[in-house]
Amino acid sequence: MTILTKIKTAAAIIIAAPAVAVSQEASDTIMPQQLSEITIEAPKVIRKSDMDVYHPSKSAVDNSKNGMQLLRNLMIPTLNVNDALGSLSAAGQTVQVRINGRTATLEQVKALLPATIKRVEWIDNPGLRYGDANYVLNLIVSNPTVGGSFMAEAQPALNCAWGKYNASAKFNIGRSQWEIGTYFKLTDGIKAHRDYDETFTMPDGSKLTRTETPISGKLNNTQGTGWISYNYIKPDTTVFYVQLFANRFFSDRTCYNGLLSLSNGENNILLNDDAGRKGTTPGISAYFEQHLANRQTFVIDFNASLYSGHSYSDHTERHEDATDYITNVGTYIKDRNQAYAIEADYIKQWRSSKFTAGASYTANHNRSLYKNLDGSIFHQRQDKAYLFAEYFQRIDKFTLTGGLGAQYTSFKFRETNQGSHSWNLRPQATLTYSLNQNHNFRLAFTSWQSAPSLTETNIAPQQLDGFQWRIGNSTLKTSSSYMLTFQYGHNLFNQRVNGAFGARAFTSPNAITPYMYWDNDRLITSYENSKGLQNISFWLSEQIQIIPNWLMLSGSIQYKAERMKGNNYTLYNHTWSGNAALMVMHNGFGLIFQYVKAQRDLWGEKISWGEDFNVISANYNWKNWQFEAGMLIPFGKYDQGSKSLSQWNRNEQHLRLDMRMPYISISYNIQWGRQKRGANKLINADANVDHSTTGGR
Repeated sequence: MTILTKIKTAAAIIIAAPAVAVSQEASDTIMPQQLSEITIEAPKVIRKSDMDVYHPSKSAVDNSKNGMQLLRNLMIPTLNVNDALGSLSAAGQTVQVRINGRTATLEQVKALLPATIKRVEWIDNPGLRYGDANYVLNLIVSNPTVGGSFMAEAQPALNCAWGKYNASAKFNIGRSQWEIGTYFKLTDGIKAHRDYDETFTMPDGSKLTRTETPISGKLNNTQGTGWISYNYIKPDTTVFYVQLFANRFFSDRTCYNGLLSLSNGENNILLNDDAGRKGTTPGISAYFEQHLANRQTFVIDFNASLYSGHSYSDHTERHEDATDYITNVGTYIKDRNQAYAIEADYIKQWRSSKFTAGASYTANHNRSLYKNLDGSIFHQRQDKAYLFAEYFQRIDKFTLTGGLGAQYTSFKFRETNQGSHSWNLRPQATLTYSLNQNHNFRLAFTSWQSAPSLTETNIAPQQLDGFQWRIGNSTLKTSSSYMLTFQYGHNLFNQRVNGAFGARAFTSPNAITPYMYWDNDRLITSYENSKGLQNISFWLSEQIQIIPNWLMLSGSIQYKAERMKGNNYTLYNHTWSGNAALMVMHNGFGLIFQYVKAQRDLWGEKISWGEDFNVISANYNWKNWQFEAGMLIPFGKYDQGSKSLSQWNRNEQHLRLDMRMPYISISYNIQWGRQKRGANKLINADANVDHSTTGGR
């Protein structure tokens, strides 16, 4: 046996012992181990029974100046990180973001210093304690014991009023940390137009086609957020956290002007479609965690938020040479809405197992004043109670998680005494077989409930144009969804290739969907518990280190087939979607290209899609600064839209924005103080406040 072999063997023994202990204790921390002159680091991706753990490389950290940039540089295959627009998604679905287990906003992720992010946990099969999350991204961050940090970023476009600006600071004193931050997003008067045509089929079978030729339009989406927080951490004993925040929508507006031509011979009709909202949402979050004897933990979380604002829409039609309107419809809704949520969990851990039980309560109190209905006021109250228990067990290479939740939902309109209530069960089970650190197989069954929204249940009639109306349905029931997923996760070629292949079957037998019907000469859009949506999808996501720490390729592709059955219709949809990112990093320089083809989703009688998008950017890091220049949509054109397949109204709509924007970005961050491991917030009570919506033609 050579000396080199002996050293490698000794290193393996030294590393193996703590690694086994870590596995048995269900810890997520794997730190570099050092033996004399040899440093052995943890693999970039560690596949666990319930998550994939990513350890940022030195090059990824060095080429990042905030948390979003680090997530982009990690290139998690399924995750689509759009730092230019400030968004996260996975397979066309939303991602719940957490920092040390605590639900966080993307603005707070931006405020993180990359050097403090010790690892990133990617959970594509969240348990019952994560609520209705599709995916969970948890960033484990260390907090300094003294000193603090400061970061700031400005990212303006060069040819229009668009940009993002944020700054934050943290100050640490012993076990306490204070944080203050702000984020501002500017989108003011971006040129936009709408490609739109529709065909109405009347009850007698006659048809009318309306073709809209765009003239002009604009988009506003300017908003700001500010927060201040305090947390106290006494390791392994007590955690206390409180945060005050406020979000302001200064202007969220779309305005289209077009020229209508009708199949009955009427032409040259000027159309104006203008809708938007303004509002402020302050809130508070408080969290307490206490560790007890025998590895028991009690946690409680409280959240509250308020919304004060208004929504409006104006739709007008008139002949070019006339002053009188053919159609003049206006809606103005003023909201004063509240949301409160509290959750308490008990957690008991053993050597290879864990038991969690919890209860939560959420209340939404909504008050809507309709100025266009002579000041009529509608009050809606929605209450949700949720109970669950979940058990986790590890047996050799197998892990099993099983749980059962029960949700009670009730909502009621005060003025009409209308409403409904229901109980729904939520079973969940996951079986994982880990062949080794590089290969695992997972079979998971999950379920969740979706309560009807304020818009879907609000019975106040809302006129959309000359003959289209929207009226909610107060008899809606909470819908249930069920999903069966198989996934094979792999690390190949000495970690040069890592990713996953999977298949998923989904059904929502009583999904809440819109439908249309004629009431005399009015075409009504309302909502129903449909006969169900079913789909099956297959996906492949991979990250390839072409030249480690220098040239990387990441992306995913998905195929989905689905069927929707509702009120007198059965519809089918087949769609491909995916994303790809290519990144080059070397000596402080970075070059990134991203492409996204949005998922086309069937829901009710409509197929909708998000943003088809691409961006290219180059950056350079110098000391505490990063300088970046890029172009949004350098190739192709921006597209977001929908296609209605209703027998009464078939239409297709494409939102086109002038998004070919060159931009620059300047980031600065600095930190001081010793680093220590932070504590996780284990639960998060959901207190999302409702707001009314207008328009929707």
